[in-house]
Amino acid sequence: MTDAQETAAEPALRTTGGAPPADVEPAPIPLLEPREGIPPVVATEEALAEVIAAFAAGTGPVAVDAERASGYRYGQRAYLVQLRRQGAGTALVDPVGCPDLSGLGEVLADTEWILHAATQDLPCLREIGMMPTRLFDTELAGRLAGFPRVGLGAMVESVLGFALEKGHSAVDWSTRPLPEPWLRYAALDVELLVDLRDALEKELERQGKLDWAHQEFDAIASAPPPPPRKDPWRRTSGMHKVRRRRQMAVVRELWTTRDTVAQRRDVSPGKVLGDTAIVEAALALPANVHALTALPGFGHRMGRRQLEQWQAAVDRARTLPDSELPQPGQPISGPPPPRSWADKDPRAAARLSAARAAVSALAERLHMPQENLITPDTVRRVCWEPPHEPTVENVEAALTALGARAWQVEQVAPLLTGALSATV
Repeated sequence: MTDAQETAAEPALRTTGGAPPADVEPAPIPLLEPREGIPPVVATEEALAEVIAAFAAGTGPVAVDAERASGYRYGQRAYLVQLRRQGAGTALVDPVGCPDLSGLGEVLADTEWILHAATQDLPCLREIGMMPTRLFDTELAGRLAGFPRVGLGAMVESVLGFALEKGHSAVDWSTRPLPEPWLRYAALDVELLVDLRDALEKELERQGKLDWAHQEFDAIASAPPPPPRKDPWRRTSGMHKVRRRRQMAVVRELWTTRDTVAQRRDVSPGKVLGDTAIVEAALALPANVHALTALPGFGHRMGRRQLEQWQAAVDRARTLPDSELPQPGQPISGPPPPRSWADKDPRAAARLSAARAAVSALAERLHMPQENLITPDTVRRVCWEPPHEPTVENVEAALTALGARAWQVEQVAPLLTGALSATV
């Protein structure tokens, strides 16, 4: 075990201290309060120019968060952006009134951005012109440091000893004007991000994992936008019930029609037509509107025009020639599902079993989730098609080609080499 591993194996630090004696009533955790009150929402170009100047003159890293209207609106656009920086205070920016925040992104381009669960917010920030070149992800830092609960509220409480207000994370942030309690909640999300970052940096350094974290953060910041998902209709909930190609065509037609309507109305697709209704229609293949109305999800509350719209989609699928029907499954890229390995390639199944056990044991020693040590897909790919000669050097090359970071390669390659060699 290396020095870093020995240090990392120590229990993660909790800055709030150990548990009080059994006969002592624990002190209540103070509720966090905004230090400068709730700032006004920035919704004009003039107000945005003032924020840009203030944050350009600020010092140190910038805390960034974004609120979306998931489940209410179409897509994942940002409806509020919160920022905080030393010397600039907190700003709440409305991307509806100020849809182009590239000017703000430019003055912060060389600044470290602090986000919690960065991969969730970066896509919507990118849409409005804000893209960091350096970042610190407090959720990912918590995972690497071995914290059992890595939500922002749990991290602020366990590391800094404050309680965040709850209850507004899943509201409709497209609402205008935004209620004051929601704005208070939003401002508090960035209130202590800098403090949390500093505490986690010290903890990662103590565990010998700070360089690992920096490699992870750099990978997130430099990652290109993901490509559009192929055949997104296949992810319809309950799709596993749909077996026949004609039924799959119904799902595809209904999903596509629903997506068009949802985009036009700017509402969540689930509010237009539920996945359950789509699957029920695919299984039943209704011949007319009357038959469609009898299915779950197409009840009396739905107007005649809507019902005819959905029936038209079903009819299009019913009349498609066989050559245009979707295939039963998506083309598989990479190894097959692990449950089939024992039948297809027993030696590969043995390699995977040995590799999983080794990775699990190391992740436990390092106090981090296995998926952060190395992705399960990477392990599967190496075990399914191992290097011809399972040397450490060849396994390192295979891991690097699959996108593993240098620290992951260093930690995992010897384990996988052993697993591959033991099952040759």
